[in-house]
Amino acid sequence: MSYRKIAAVGAGLSGAVIGRELAEAGYEVEIFDSRDHIAGNCHTERDPETGVMVHVYGPHIFHTDDAEVWNYVNRFQAFLPYKNRVKTTSGGQVYSLPINLHTINQFFGKTLRPDEARAFIETQADTTIEDPQTFEEQALRFVGNDLYEAFLKGYTQKQWGCSPKDLPASILKRLPVRFNYDDNYFFHKFQGMPENGYTEMVAGILDHPRITVHLGTRFGRDQVSEYGHVFYSGPLDGYFGYELGQLGYRTLDFERFTYDGDYQGCAVMNYGDVSVPYTRITEHKHFSPWEEHKGSVCYREFSRECGLDDIPYYPIRLVKEKEQLAAYVARAEREDGITFVGRLGTYRYLDMDVTIREALDTARLFLTNAGENAPMPAFLHPPV
Repeated sequence: MSYRKIAAVGAGLSGAVIGRELAEAGYEVEIFDSRDHIAGNCHTERDPETGVMVHVYGPHIFHTDDAEVWNYVNRFQAFLPYKNRVKTTSGGQVYSLPINLHTINQFFGKTLRPDEARAFIETQADTTIEDPQTFEEQALRFVGNDLYEAFLKGYTQKQWGCSPKDLPASILKRLPVRFNYDDNYFFHKFQGMPENGYTEMVAGILDHPRITVHLGTRFGRDQVSEYGHVFYSGPLDGYFGYELGQLGYRTLDFERFTYDGDYQGCAVMNYGDVSVPYTRITEHKHFSPWEEHKGSVCYREFSRECGLDDIPYYPIRLVKEKEQLAAYVARAEREDGITFVGRLGTYRYLDMDVTIREALDTARLFLTNAGENAPMPAFLHPPV
């Protein structure tokens, strides 16, 4: 075994960034991915019929306040301006999300100014809820029943497959309302889309003479001893052969269709009514507003429980999963020569910028520890 030979499992953002950092430091890096393409779930490709850049596994919108991460991705692909302006269809009308002053005035048929709207929403809110414990209590406390029913309840029920009464309040992290007309979905300083897609960006990160990529290749636990260290971004439970059961995830099914023209006039249209089986429709040409295409590629998204043969998207992390997770974490911490990274490896929902930040930090810790002859932890960011 050569200690200068490193393996990264997964050719998505975690594996690519760690691999690049270590290759530039002189290590030989082999990257394995069971799929036949790089870039993981942010994989993009041109639709041959329309020319539209398609986010194959659903839309990925880059947003961050981390200047170093922003500069890092722009090193490998030019990011062009993009603001995510989401619409939602509820009760037969179209509204703007997140809930903002326009949404409030339109929904309630008013012409409130910011201070008036703030006072009005406080009259709608259930102030008897002092310490919200569930998603539903959190929503009722901050926006009241009418806005909750229209914009949050049905969508959440479809997305998570259970009642919002059964979800923790932490899922609804921020006050879901703005008292101005700002309809930019994100708050972050840097927002954009890669000009030629995420796959070309990841290809640039992987383009190094000391990186070898093996696609369509599974990496087994018995191979760890062949490398100086392994960075594993696959499913944590999968690494152990699901011996303690499968961790809970939600997966997505996409119903793809094309349209001659502009189908919905925006990139993302949510559907808040529980009677509509899908959570949203995405129209992919709107994710590249600097391009012009006559035809269009759209996805209807359906959320459901994830099976062993499905692609895991959203970790559920309710009580059952947290108990199971703690057991897997204990096992992982007894392993030698492996660090678990990324969304699947740490069973945490991570935005792309956080994934890249953690990958950079992980690679730098490894280089520091190697210089000091110190072991690497199983997790840089423990899942529990």
